[in-house]
Amino acid sequence: MSTVSELRITLDGSERVVPAGTTAGQALEADGRSVIAARVGGEPRDLEYQVREGDVVEPIEISSMEGRAIMRHSAAHVMAQAVQELFPEAKLGIGPPVENGFYYDFDVAEPFTPDDLKRIEKRMREIVKQGQRFSRRPVSDDDAREELAGEPYKLELIGLKGSAGSDDGADVEVGAGELTIYDNLDAKSGDLRWKDLCRGPHLPTTRVIPAFKLMRSGGAYWRGSEKNPQLQRIYGTAWESRDKQDEYLKFLEEAEKRDHRKLGAELDLFSFPPELGSGLPVFHPKGGIIRKEMEDYMRRRQAEAGYEFVNTPHLTKSSLFELSGHLPYYGDDMFPAFELDGVDYRVKPMNCPMHNLIFRARGRSYRELPLRLGEFGSVYRFEKSGVVHGLTRVRGMTQDDAHIYTTKEQMTDEIKSLLSFVLSVLRDFGLSEFYLELSTRDDSDKFIGEQADWDEATEALRHAATESGLDLVDDPGGAAFYGPKISVQAKDAIGRTWQLSTIQLDFNQPKRFGLEYQAADGSRQTPAMIHRALFGSIERFLGVLVEHYAGAMPPWLSPVQVVGIPISDDHVAHLEKVAAGLRERGVRVEVDTSSDRMQKKIRNAQKQKIPFMLLAGDDDVAKDAVSFRYRNGEQKNGVAIEDAVDEVVKAVEARVQV
Repeated sequence: MSTVSELRITLDGSERVVPAGTTAGQALEADGRSVIAARVGGEPRDLEYQVREGDVVEPIEISSMEGRAIMRHSAAHVMAQAVQELFPEAKLGIGPPVENGFYYDFDVAEPFTPDDLKRIEKRMREIVKQGQRFSRRPVSDDDAREELAGEPYKLELIGLKGSAGSDDGADVEVGAGELTIYDNLDAKSGDLRWKDLCRGPHLPTTRVIPAFKLMRSGGAYWRGSEKNPQLQRIYGTAWESRDKQDEYLKFLEEAEKRDHRKLGAELDLFSFPPELGSGLPVFHPKGGIIRKEMEDYMRRRQAEAGYEFVNTPHLTKSSLFELSGHLPYYGDDMFPAFELDGVDYRVKPMNCPMHNLIFRARGRSYRELPLRLGEFGSVYRFEKSGVVHGLTRVRGMTQDDAHIYTTKEQMTDEIKSLLSFVLSVLRDFGLSEFYLELSTRDDSDKFIGEQADWDEATEALRHAATESGLDLVDDPGGAAFYGPKISVQAKDAIGRTWQLSTIQLDFNQPKRFGLEYQAADGSRQTPAMIHRALFGSIERFLGVLVEHYAGAMPPWLSPVQVVGIPISDDHVAHLEKVAAGLRERGVRVEVDTSSDRMQKKIRNAQKQKIPFMLLAGDDDVAKDAVSFRYRNGEQKNGVAIEDAVDEVVKAVEARVQV
């Protein structure tokens, strides 16, 4: 029987002949530090993977997105080893890489303390320094159960082999096909130090983890279900260099300073009274001013764009959502039904079914289309308590919702125009860097309707997105159950990406509701339906803006646009006269008549992030002027009152930041 001594593989786009038994690392001449794994036939592999005939082999660098994920997954294993060495009774959950870091879940008797995290991190550094080798080996189901008999959660994952989904992270541990265990082996003796059920791949050794830090711990339900035991999750971060990690930690410090929950309390904008329940904010007068400015702006822009405003109730019979298709596909995200007069009712999680009823209320002609119906509609969604987060993930929200009914001939131009409208509005709020995401259907059974309709709707959205000139990223499987969507992804001042406006094209709901219009030839036709939420929700968008501006809102959105600061009580009347002139021009102004000294009044105004301060002393009164101070500390003295008022008004009207 002959043996194969040479193999043909593809490397760097060209065919190579290598000896049988060559590893991916050898083929790539990888150093194991910058190139830490290989992509073989599109799948990530350890450098120790032995190449086969016809393999296409590519390097995975540690600084790439895929390389970072592998490094972070390896760091999660190191952390789990450290935990079990320090806490021998700890049982292992799962430990996947996540954006910017990793975590691992443990079943322990007591929650981890900050001192525990310090001990774990210290032990991790010792393991990293030892350079333990990650070694992969296939095992049978029975052997895996025998080896991991003391790990009940791993045993459960073995039973889920082939059906575990990425939603609970189990696919990091097991997948379809063979099971594999990764051993951590002593660098010198080769003795086993620790092992874990895992698909891999991993770094060659622990020494290849250049920089890591444990961040925090908290509770997490096993596999994300509240019906399962609560485990303790430790989060960490890991990077390809200390410089990159330092850069990330500085970013986190800046993000913490901008946290809208913290700033919302400091600036007296909103709060979350526990008496109301999780995810149900209330807006204080200053926050109410920002909301009103946002709504007034959007009402004006929509009126100019031909929208008509409607209003719908907060609750409805449950049967409405059966007709729309939401109940079977979206029911878990709705608040439970309640009975009224023998009929099940629900608070509404979206407005579109009610807008369909408005369209259907009377006969429609093609001459009315596009028909653009807009509403600031309050909706309620049963978000899990673990994902509720300030204003950016709430249970009660107000959407700047709109539904546009068009002919098939009109829909592509309408989508292009709508996308341009959306971007124009976002720019007025100070956001300027965008890309688009196109969410489409996949083979899942969660989507309704004919494939031909989906293809037509997807192509119309793709065409409009491409013509916008913005980068377009595909999101297979991310569509709503009834139709594809474009999401506008916007970067904030510190580079974070937020999903904001969405545009969805729906051929299914008009059919389900029997919507029709009379065409020019007298025939009855079904309209296309475009769902559009520009802010997403007012609450979430306001939270994003607070973080984008670090609370220093542009003058047009600032609750207090100007504060008058008298040097002494003798100068109050002068500033009240200035304030009256500003109010006549629509400016929100206060005069600080407190007993505080002038410097403290200035500090208070800076803390409240008020755009303009107008100071007055004897010289200003004599010259009928003010000292004009900006919130960045710059100051102009002896500014004529008329000029000061004009500058404030121009800044407010121009919607510029100062």
